[in-house]
Amino acid sequence: MIRLTWVQPEDLVGHELRQAAEDGRDGREVRDIAARWHAAGGHDAPPRAGASEPRARALRPLAERLLDELAAIPSPLAEPTDLAAIIAATPSWPAPPARRVGRAEGDPARVLGAWQGRAAGCVLGKPVEKIPRQGIREIAEATGNWPLRGWFTAEGLPREVAARWPWNRRSAVNSLAENIDGIPEDDDLNYPLLALTVLERHGRGFTTDDVAAVWLDELPAGRTFTAERVAYRNLLSGVEPPETATHRNPFREWIGALIRADVYGWVNPGDPAAAAAHAWRDARLTHTANGVYGAMFAAALCAQSLVATSAEEVVTAGLSVVPPGSRLHEAVRLAAEDASAERDFERVVDRLYERHGHLHWVHTINNAALVAAALVHGADDVTASIAGAVAGGWDTDSAGATAGSVAGALNGGVPDRWIMKNALASSLTGFDGIGLDELAHRTREMMER
Repeated sequence: MIRLTWVQPEDLVGHELRQAAEDGRDGREVRDIAARWHAAGGHDAPPRAGASEPRARALRPLAERLLDELAAIPSPLAEPTDLAAIIAATPSWPAPPARRVGRAEGDPARVLGAWQGRAAGCVLGKPVEKIPRQGIREIAEATGNWPLRGWFTAEGLPREVAARWPWNRRSAVNSLAENIDGIPEDDDLNYPLLALTVLERHGRGFTTDDVAAVWLDELPAGRTFTAERVAYRNLLSGVEPPETATHRNPFREWIGALIRADVYGWVNPGDPAAAAAHAWRDARLTHTANGVYGAMFAAALCAQSLVATSAEEVVTAGLSVVPPGSRLHEAVRLAAEDASAERDFERVVDRLYERHGHLHWVHTINNAALVAAALVHGADDVTASIAGAVAGGWDTDSAGATAGSVAGALNGGVPDRWIMKNALASSLTGFDGIGLDELAHRTREMMER
């Protein structure tokens, strides 16, 4: 029997109950639903996996009813998803620049550096994805790579450490120092390619429907996860955006929209508001509230990274498009303050875990806070920034990729140790084997449209 992860109703109820606890829907109605689910033999959300045991299939009819009941209970939090409401709730929403920076004025080294940094951070994080923070440190220390300053390696890794903390099985074959040959495929790199495709096909005025159409044309369903897989299923079932983000989708505040947003920033250098608006159109296909804010935050980071002189300036720009009353804004603000005041980054991460350790490892809030902390503490150092984001131990490749894209742009490139063969593997049409220099060129072309 095929156990398809992330979409079976019986696997979603526990995650939706967890989401309800996070967004303030933790009253009597939700507790009653949880009691009915547990009394029938339903399970809580697994901490890391996406599918339950096959015998849970018998609970599907009940699961479908309970998911719909939970969806009918509104969150009491003032965290809007509509763009006009987001802007109204964000007093610091940035004004457009006096003049839009075009391709001629933009620094080509920064755009290429952004692509290089995203690739480097992603590949650094790939083999240790799903390994917790303590395991990542133990692996790095056992191979003489702590503080983390280079690719992970299995060479010299003691057998007992390897057994205790097994590599990500899909990634270790192409993302360890001894076997990196070009830039391997990853969803954190495929999604920027899709965003570039959306812009090239539909221009800067693209819609959420255009994003959905590109996905259906170009994105293999098996390359989607969590909220993206649910939204893909919803599209094929005839559900229209933005309901694709809300229909039986407990992952709508997880990290998926954040990892899709960089290109929307890169084509709007120095204009975080325009970048955030572009990211919003993309994110609302799959996400709501803090999931959408995460995408807007990342796009604004990337927009400012092409013109800024410091990581602090970039993070401030990112926060300027996030409602200050939201959970994401508070998490990022506190993370940046801690990173600025504390010399020991491990202590900064300790505080992040104290505040956000209850969240799933691929949630938006904890990972966005980690990215902000790594950037501020890294002080524009590419290696320190991506190492901090990866060593934090949540969504290692995604956090590393976002931190890398910002640090790479700020520095106009990455150190030689992070340069891989200039060929990106991808299952997306027309992109397999493409060079980062060509992607940077095409990104800069979109600044003019």
